[in-house]
Amino acid sequence: MGDRLRLAVGIIGNASSLLLYAAPILTFTRVIRKRSTEEFSCIPYIVALSNCLLYTWYGLPVVSYKWENFPVITINGLGIILELSFIFIYLWFAPTRGKIKAGTITTMVMVIFTVTAIISAFVFHDHHHRKVFVGTIGLVASVAMYAAPLVVVKQVIMTKSVEFMPFYLSFFSFLASVLWLAYGLLSHDLLLASPNLVGLPLGILQLGLYCKYRKRGIIEEEPSKWDLEHNNIQEKPKHMQLSMNEDVNGKI
Repeated sequence: MGDRLRLAVGIIGNASSLLLYAAPILTFTRVIRKRSTEEFSCIPYIVALSNCLLYTWYGLPVVSYKWENFPVITINGLGIILELSFIFIYLWFAPTRGKIKAGTITTMVMVIFTVTAIISAFVFHDHHHRKVFVGTIGLVASVAMYAAPLVVVKQVIMTKSVEFMPFYLSFFSFLASVLWLAYGLLSHDLLLASPNLVGLPLGILQLGLYCKYRKRGIIEEEPSKWDLEHNNIQEKPKHMQLSMNEDVNGKI
């Protein structure tokens, strides 16, 4: 019963993570349409790539015991493909400074992953120590992934706008952290559960910010529309008075 429940939670967790990794599709559709990255940050996608790389390696039989973490491999393997696609699009449309920044950070992530994989495969000779080593580094990457959307929090607070903090990225981040926390606890794997203990409150914080500033944006938008209509109403009598004066002058 326990194994079936763990598998069920793992499958649902895969679905939620797929939605999390696919959420930026809407953002990058806009980037392609406008041919500009605007104020979007590349950091969330690069950090997500590092998370996917590390946990795909963590789930493989080299680190884990046989295929005990197969659901972890499938979703993170797909995540690698999606995140690489987003980063490529970002590099294509970003200004020169943005390309240098994104390229540098991506290169650093690939180097860290390669070093981690080599050390875990050749320095440690049992699954337990390999899992502890890779899982500890993956823990840092996961916390960074859940916290990555917070890089725009300062901008959200200053502009009182959530335009560049995508809602679906924050929502599915929260949902995935809940499910993978449950999966880690059911598997008695603290290295899988621990990152989500941090990801859960961060997801709640992001959703709270979105709700707060989205409502404020709507409230501030309505008076401006009313003012526009009010100004149009006030302008009409002026145009009518001008027309009447022209008619009188014409008759004279």
